[in-house]
Amino acid sequence: MEEYFAVIRTSRLFRGMEPEDIRSMLTCLGARRAQYDKGEYLMRAGGKTRAVGLVLHGRALLIREDFWGNRSILSGVEPGEMYAESFAVSGARLAFDVVAAEKLAVMQMDIERVARGCSLACEFHARLIMNLMEVMAEKNLQLTGKLTHMARRTTREKLLSYLSSSSRAAGSAAFEIPFDRQQLADYLSVDRSAMSTELGKLKAEGLVTFEKNRFTLMEKAHEA
Repeated sequence: MEEYFAVIRTSRLFRGMEPEDIRSMLTCLGARRAQYDKGEYLMRAGGKTRAVGLVLHGRALLIREDFWGNRSILSGVEPGEMYAESFAVSGARLAFDVVAAEKLAVMQMDIERVARGCSLACEFHARLIMNLMEVMAEKNLQLTGKLTHMARRTTREKLLSYLSSSSRAAGSAAFEIPFDRQQLADYLSVDRSAMSTELGKLKAEGLVTFEKNRFTLMEKAHEA
């Protein structure tokens, strides 16, 4: 786990802790590493988990599919970020699949030890539980943001809502998004071809420029 310690330190779960304290906590939480190939499933919708996951290397996607196989991306999970924590805490069945978007390494931790403490009764658990609550609250806010984009009626409006929100989050008119074109279409639940057409129109109108997943919004885009 030491090779990924720099990433682990960036996690919100361990915010406010010193390196030696984090190392003690990893032992306390029964932290273990798992690796996955691109396209491999970490977790399946409908299942249950008692483990909190933290991405160490690569990227995971939270995906929901309907009865007919139509796919929607709920979010991406980057190094240092967590997944499935709300379902692990509540014991509810997973509402989404967790899939490796690329070669992936993750750290899994026992939720019982995270939420309820361990036999060592270490002094850092109060901080850990507070950090976990903050992460869960932040995820709820992110879901609210996604619902805001989804509430827009047209593909164009969904794109502008998402790009404007990404710009605000980055604090800059120039920013990168964590999705390729197909993933962005799945995230916004729109047709990829229609979305590409709208992106071309926005570029032609001088509202946005882009190259791969890097976008720059022009002044008019902020007014939209």
